[in-house]
Amino acid sequence: MTAMRTATAFLLVAIGLPAAAADVDWSLARPVTVKLIDERFVPDALVFEHGVPYRLRLENTGHHMHEFTAPEFLKAVVVRNPEVLEAAKNELLLQPGEHKDLYFVAPSAGRYGLTCADHDWDGMTGSITVR
Repeated sequence: MTAMRTATAFLLVAIGLPAAAADVDWSLARPVTVKLIDERFVPDALVFEHGVPYRLRLENTGHHMHEFTAPEFLKAVVVRNPEVLEAAKNELLLQPGEHKDLYFVAPSAGRYGLTCADHDWDGMTGSITVR
């Protein structure tokens, strides 16, 4: 099994993709900020480039607890600091006035849904596109 992991890591690096968070130069992370305001994300349409490291700062400037729920996106990206994710690894939870940084790189293009699990019924939704 070790030989298979080594071969997979070599293949990812050979085509220009990081094999793991340790393989990424995080000093080059592009900053992106999203505000979680009561009943909306600002901005609500996020666009990232695959293969580029990002520091996604989430700021809850609302009066309620909010989640940045994007299970398929979080499953598809390489995360440097998974400790900021909730136990199921499908979202980040922020109390009012709290901010969290998520460092990630997306190995491939894709489109993903974004919701606040507690407020999607009220329109707190968005989209994530990786080009």
